[in-house]
Amino acid sequence: MRDNPIFATVDFDKDGVQHGHLRLPHSRNDSAWGSIMIPICVIKNGHGPCALFTGANHGDEYEGPLALVSLAQEIDRAKITGRVILLPFMNQPAFAAGTRVSPLDQGNMNRVFPGRPDGTPTQKIADYFQRTLLPMADIVLDFHSGGKTLDFLPFAASHVLDDKDHEARCRAARNAFNAPFSVEMREIDALGMYDDAAETMGKTFVTTELGGGGTTTPETVRIARKGARNLLIHAGILAGTLDLSPTRYLSQPDTSCFHFADEAGLIDFAVNLGDRVQTEDLLARIWDIHHPERAAKVVKAQTDGIVTARHYPGLVQAGDCLTVISVEHAP
Repeated sequence: MRDNPIFATVDFDKDGVQHGHLRLPHSRNDSAWGSIMIPICVIKNGHGPCALFTGANHGDEYEGPLALVSLAQEIDRAKITGRVILLPFMNQPAFAAGTRVSPLDQGNMNRVFPGRPDGTPTQKIADYFQRTLLPMADIVLDFHSGGKTLDFLPFAASHVLDDKDHEARCRAARNAFNAPFSVEMREIDALGMYDDAAETMGKTFVTTELGGGGTTTPETVRIARKGARNLLIHAGILAGTLDLSPTRYLSQPDTSCFHFADEAGLIDFAVNLGDRVQTEDLLARIWDIHHPERAAKVVKAQTDGIVTARHYPGLVQAGDCLTVISVEHAP
């Protein structure tokens, strides 16, 4: 396989605090020998576990970037044992444009793994993570929120895995992150995900959904910052004690948790995030924006549970996810 063209301006094996870039050559109309510059921070102190934390896998999700730029400036090297690799803007072209996918190639970073060293810019970045960064890591945190088209209860998530010891490690790390909600998450589109790439390598993996609407709140950013530090402490990398608050445990046992729009229109929600619903309860109506005289399309709950996610903003297309319902259970 060809070598990846990305060059790191940091030395991953050097003790100390380094701020640099992953430089990806990218020839374009306004710069024949241009580059995509992806900020990276490496903090290393002796031998120990390695943490790899990323934000802006999708470029319109901001809690992760805010948590990681703060962590990069505030972390005390003297209090860590091992190595911390921080990339606040994993998909830098998408982040700079404020879009979910890259404006350079329309690449969705979370659907292109394992990537290609000779592919599009998004594929090259994914390949560098697949073959260079992930193999270094013991614990991986990938921040997400709803971006411009979804809104979530703030949760940290792990997945159901075939290897139950591995699943237990990921669940324990998720619980240590200590978001207000802790979810065993079901993916409806897992092909090519960074999550799967990390989990296939046996890494302890945690992800999040921390709000949405293409913005942040002080509370969602606080959750992200606290969770990142908690995870470093849990991994034995950062000295300190976990900052723990009550969390509620949710799961998504089957596809009945997901509700999709059959047609386009104006969404009229009957429930809020966090509401408890029962099967056949009214979730929303969809109004025809071309024929207001027509009756609204009714969307009812397919299962009992708690409304965990909803579409954002007010117009939907056929096939859009409208709501996600999760089941609450004991730890």
